[in-house]
Amino acid sequence: MSKPETAWNGQYASFNEALKYMQKRAAGQEKSIYTPWPKFNDATTDGLEWNTLTVIGGRPGSGKTLIKDQIIRESFTLNPNDNFRALEFQFEMVGRTSALREFSSITGKTYKELCSAGSKLTNDVLNKCHEYAKERVKYPVDIISTPMTVNQMREQIDMYMDIHKGQKTIITLDHTMLVKRAPYQTNSLDMLFELGEFFTQTKRDYPVLFIVLSQLNRNIDNPERAVDGKYGNYILESDIFGSDAMLQHADTLIGINRPAKQKIRYYGPDRYIIEDDATLVLHFLKARNGDTRMSFFKGLFSQMEIQEMATPPQQDRR
Repeated sequence: MSKPETAWNGQYASFNEALKYMQKRAAGQEKSIYTPWPKFNDATTDGLEWNTLTVIGGRPGSGKTLIKDQIIRESFTLNPNDNFRALEFQFEMVGRTSALREFSSITGKTYKELCSAGSKLTNDVLNKCHEYAKERVKYPVDIISTPMTVNQMREQIDMYMDIHKGQKTIITLDHTMLVKRAPYQTNSLDMLFELGEFFTQTKRDYPVLFIVLSQLNRNIDNPERAVDGKYGNYILESDIFGSDAMLQHADTLIGINRPAKQKIRYYGPDRYIIEDDATLVLHFLKARNGDTRMSFFKGLFSQMEIQEMATPPQQDRR
C-alpha cells in the first residue's frame, strides 16, 4: 500500500499569499468587479471579489434575476481594464427572453411593447435593438441552457477554463432548484449540499466568481410575516431554500424583499414607509469580506433595471 502524502503546509504560505494579494490590490493590479450600485459595492469588497460565491434569494418577481442580469450587462463597461468572461447557466429562462429584457433596458420599452403586443413595434426601436445587439455580442458571454447535474456542470467548467486558458470568468446560475438530481441523490437537499461543495472547490481551482439565484422557503408567506412593523417582515438566513447547504459555502448571502407585494406598508420594527411596489429591500445577511446591512433599491421592472434609492422615512409613532 502506498504511503499517503502530507496534506499540510506551513502558515508562511497563507501569510505570503495574503501579503501579495494586498500589494496587488493597493497597486490596482487586482480588483473586484464593480457592480452598478455603490451601496452594493460598499457592502462587499468594493464589488464582487474573485474566488467568491454570492447567493441571492428572493420570491418570484422580487428582482433577483434583474440584479444578476444587470451585473453581467454592465460589468464590461464598469470594468473596462479587466480581462474576463461570463458563463451563464441559464436553466430557467430561454436566451431569447433574456435578450428581450436587455432590449427593454436600453429602449425603455416594456417586454410586451417589444413583442408588438397592443401596437406594432416601430422600425426606429427595432433598429436601435439591432445596433445594440451588434455591440453586445462582442462581449465574451456564453450561455448553457441545458439543465445538468452538478458533475456535468463541473465537466463543462473544466472544458471552458481549458479552452479559454484559465481566463477570469463570472459564472452565474439562475435557479439552484433547476440543477438536475443525479441518480444517487435521494432528494433536493442532497443535490444542494453537493452543489455547495462544487462551488467551493471550483472557486479554489479557478479564477472565477459565482452569482447564484435561489428561491425562498414557503414559510416566508405565512400571514403573520406580512403584519406591518414586525421583525418577521425581514428576510432571514433560514428563509433561503436549502440555507443549511448554501450558507456555509456562500461568501455573500443576500435576501431580496418586495414588501408591497405582501401589502406591507411599514417595514420591520423600524417601520420604514413603503410607498409603492417598486421598493426593494436587499438584506445582506452574510458578508464574509464586507458588512451585513439592509439597503433599499427601486425596481424599474418595465425597463428591466434596478436603481439605488434613499432609505425611506420611518413612520412617526407618537
